[in-house]
This record gives sequence, C-alpha cells and structure tokens, in this order.
Amino acid sequence: MRRSSHDREIFKLAIPALGALAAEPLYVLVDTAIVGHLGTTELAALAIAAALLSGAFTIFNFLTYGTTAQVARLAGAGREAEARRLGVQALWLGGAIGVVLLVALVALSGPAIALMGGTGEIAEQAAVYLRISALGAPMFMLATAGQGFLRGVADLRTPLIILVAAHLVNVVLELLFVYGFGWGLAGSAAGTVIAQVGMGIAFTRVVLRSEGLVPPSLAAMRPLMRVGWEIAIRTTALLGSFLVAGAVLARVGAPSLGAHQIAFQLFIFLALVLDALAIAGQIIVGRMLGGGDSAGARAAAGRMIAWATAAGAGFGLVLLTLGDVIPRAFTSDPAVLERAAEIWPLFAAMMPANGAVFALDGILIGAGDTRFLMWGMLVAAAIYVPVALLAYAQGWGIVGVWSGLCGLIAVRLLICGARFAGSRWALTGAPA
Repeated sequence: MRRSSHDREIFKLAIPALGALAAEPLYVLVDTAIVGHLGTTELAALAIAAALLSGAFTIFNFLTYGTTAQVARLAGAGREAEARRLGVQALWLGGAIGVVLLVALVALSGPAIALMGGTGEIAEQAAVYLRISALGAPMFMLATAGQGFLRGVADLRTPLIILVAAHLVNVVLELLFVYGFGWGLAGSAAGTVIAQVGMGIAFTRVVLRSEGLVPPSLAAMRPLMRVGWEIAIRTTALLGSFLVAGAVLARVGAPSLGAHQIAFQLFIFLALVLDALAIAGQIIVGRMLGGGDSAGARAAAGRMIAWATAAGAGFGLVLLTLGDVIPRAFTSDPAVLERAAEIWPLFAAMMPANGAVFALDGILIGAGDTRFLMWGMLVAAAIYVPVALLAYAQGWGIVGVWSGLCGLIAVRLLICGARFAGSRWALTGAPA
C-alpha cells in the first residue's frame, strides 16, 4: 500500500463519511443490545421487525446514493444551480415515499410478520415494535434524501454532526423508556422514532437553506426516479436474500434466529463502515466523470478498492479475535451464543470480500452504472435463494444459511470485478 496522490482526498471524504455511516446502524444495534437483555422472545421479535424495517428503509436508499451520484456529476460539470434544485426535489420525493411506507408498514405488519415465520408472543411483540417504528418513516426518508445531497456537494461534516446528535438522543431515550419507564420493546421503538423526527427536521432545514423551497417537479425528479428504480431493485434483491435467511431460521428455531439477528446487525454495521470508502467513490468518480476525466476516475477507484479490501481484512481479524466476547454484548442465552459460535468464522471470513464489493458498488453508482448493478445483484440472489431453501430442507441449519451468504458475496465480487476491469462504466459528462 504505497502512497497515492488520491489518498488525501479519499480519506478527507471517507473519514467523516465513516462517522456518519457507523452512526446509522447504531439505531438497531442499540435496540439489539438493550432488547436482547429483556429476553429471547423480545430478541427474536426484534429480529423479525428490524429485518422488515431495514428492508423497507434500505430499498429506498437510492435517495441517498442516487442523489449523491447525480449531484456530484452535475457539480463536476459546473452545473451547481441544477445540483441544488435536485436536492430539493429529492426531499419532495423522500417525503412522499416516507408517507407511503408508513401506511404500508402499519397495514401489512401482520401478514409480513407471519411471512417471516413469527408466531404467538414473538409475532405480537414484533407487531408492536413495527407499528410504532413506522411512524418515523417520513422523517427518516427526508433525512436520507438530505444526506444524499450534502454528500454530493462534498459536505460530509454536517451529516456527521446531525447523525451523532440524533443517535445520542436515541440511546438516552431508549434507556429511559425501556428501563426507566418499563415500556419494554415499545419503549425501544418510541425512542428511535423521536430521534428520527429530529434528524429529518435538521436535514430538511440544511438543504432548504441552500436553495429555498421550490414546488415539486416530476420532470426534475425523473433522473432520480430512473436511477432509483435500478438501485431499489438491486437493494431489494440483496436484502431479500437476508430476509430469506431470516425466514428460514425463524422456522429452524428462536436460538438460531437470535444468533442470526446479532450477526446480521453486525454485518450491516460493518458494511456501512466499509461503505465509507464507497461514499468517497461515489463523490470522486461522479465528479471526475462529470468533468470528463475517466483516467483519473479509474485510478482513484482502484485505490479505493485496495483500501476497502484491507479494511475488510482488518475487521475480519477483529471478529475472529473477539468471537467469544462480541455476542455476549447482545445476549446471555446459552443456546443463542452456541448458534452464534457456529457461524462466527464464516462471518469473519467474508469481511475482505465485503470491503471490495462495497467499494465497487460505490464506484459503479458514482459512474451511473446502476442498471448493471441491478442485473448483477439479481443473478447473485437467484443463486443464493435456492441454497437457503435447500439448507432448510436438508437440515443444515444456521451454518448452511450463512455458507450460502458467503457464496452470495463471492458471486457479487466476481460480477462487479469483471465490470470494473472493462471500460463501459467510465462514461464522461453530466447526467442526462
């Protein structure tokens, strides 16, 4: 890892992005740590509800990633006024999606939980958490859109400040509501919603300060919607694979599902931490291609892939070293700890490949190559889902399910790596 001329800019963007990204999954990690000590039933209920919420919210992360890429390319092409207007349109789109999500999550909570294998008291507790948490959907989507705009204009300090403040509020409120007031799982959800409301208001004010409130325009939203559709399908296929894993393990047993919840939330946490370099990739690649510098974009992208792979390897070593310690932060149930120990080496082994894959995702999103990412992820998911179902049918349990997830990451690495080796992704100019 010799020094590169791109390193300074990469880390100037990646370090504040790292703080913001690490803060995001702390919502559910805090929930998992607090709720896990309430009991195995509560932890299993959270596993189902959190999987559905994460899936619903993350499907629409094109509001962040698509906005970042589009705004960065417009800025690189010298069209800053259009970039600011696009940021406001992203807010309108985010608010509308958030309202639809709220209604859908409340109306479909029962069937969705049943589809995930929730029954009895676990299903009842999951429904309580899901319906309360749905109230935060509109503000969460506004924050998602606002963060995408600020990343696109290379302002990563403001999102970091807002997110850290929101998460500190979340921790205090959850401890108060769950342990102080004795509200249990409902208190955990309520604390998160209040923090999300504050976060949404803060991001909206910052974006409107740069451009002012302009009416919604379908024509102005169309580029975001086009890119967003492709990113949403790609993300749906990825999260759908993890939802299948959760649904299979819910039928295997509560201990396996609880262990999966711990590993899955840590996977999401570490994925978003590794995604800091992908955020730098979106910004740098988008700006360079917008300005017509395809050679510079490729050189910077290669550097980011190398750093992301090295970071992933570091996380893998930490997970292996602390394999007997980390799960105990989330549960004291011996059966859950036993299942977690079975998959921990697999979980750690996938980390280097995760780093490379997430960097490639960011690079190709920044290049606007979202259609390829969509089809590549659909292929990987089509390979994984039969493996997960076979694991259930053959009684392979949690080890079989997580072996399949490792294969999913390997397939994505091969597909995205082959695309990067070519030149079709490195098209220059501002977005159409």
